[in-house]
Amino acid sequence: MPRLIVATSKSLAAWAEDVGLTKHVYHVGVVDGEAAAAIEALNADLHAGVGDWTLLATGETSRTEAEVQERLAAKETVLDPRYYPRLRDATSLVKVKPAHVANHLLVQAALTDKPVKAGKPKEKDFGAYLLRNIA
Repeated sequence: MPRLIVATSKSLAAWAEDVGLTKHVYHVGVVDGEAAAAIEALNADLHAGVGDWTLLATGETSRTEAEVQERLAAKETVLDPRYYPRLRDATSLVKVKPAHVANHLLVQAALTDKPVKAGKPKEKDFGAYLLRNIA
């Protein structure tokens, strides 16, 4: 079964923050096989010009890559590599607003009757948010 992966890169996040995007930039894609092998392939190919990709979250999906990209574009800002030459034709990069993740966490806490925790969302929260809204 295809797997949905969410990957992060510290150097890409630092660059994105420097150019005014946000530091919350992630690669979201669909792969057949192991997620670890897909991350190794991203690093070997220097996806988006960086080679320090790490796996943030993974989950099973029945969607194709095109369907995932369509759902991403409806919710978040998908980065267009034509506007950012450093991305080197990298598709499936998405910019996530921390406010969207914080709202998602509040709604999930309210639906499960858990106490609401205030504060900034953690990195793993971004991965869970992306998985839940796309898968």
